[in-house]
Amino acid sequence: MRSVENFIIKPLNNNRYSNVKKVGDKDLILNTDIFSHQHVNRHAEVIAIPSVGETNIQVGDIVIVHHNVFRRWNDVRGKEKDSKSYYKDDMYFVFADQIFLYKHKNKWIANDGFCFVQPIKSMSDDIFNEDKEEPLVGILKYPDKTINDCGLKQGDLVGFRPTSEYEFVIDDKRLYRVLSHFITIKYEYQGQEKEYNPSWVQSS
Repeated sequence: MRSVENFIIKPLNNNRYSNVKKVGDKDLILNTDIFSHQHVNRHAEVIAIPSVGETNIQVGDIVIVHHNVFRRWNDVRGKEKDSKSYYKDDMYFVFADQIFLYKHKNKWIANDGFCFVQPIKSMSDDIFNEDKEEPLVGILKYPDKTINDCGLKQGDLVGFRPTSEYEFVIDDKRLYRVLSHFITIKYEYQGQEKEYNPSWVQSS
């Protein structure tokens, strides 16, 4: 079973939503709104790769996808519907540009056109500054080939365009997916930079 141009995936752990948190031996429901993108599962397993074209992504790889892939919605009559990506059973079609990151042989690799950046703590000395993270600056965690070809590498301190942050939680770290061409500058470390990871991420 293969699609011509699409990957076929299924949600990791067969859950379309990541809206349950374990508290002791109890399950805490974080959200019941199917339209909320914040609690949609974005982790999936690859079931089949396209029959046309080349890809480094393989069957069995874990992928990070757009939040709309698994998100359900209500029509004008209030009836719950599957997303346009839905195929059948627990399987979904996705194009390559809906896959941002993939894990192959236990290593995360950024798909072409995307990279992932971890924000850093605010370095402002202003006592009235309430920002917990430094705006538009972060540590390059997962660069794609385009970024590497520009001379940037994992661990570099980079700047990116405003409103280009698309939030994900990967391995208990809050990261921003940023389009590769939205990375605008490489900074030199000053010795004060520290990763910023909110407490809610580590406890979720």
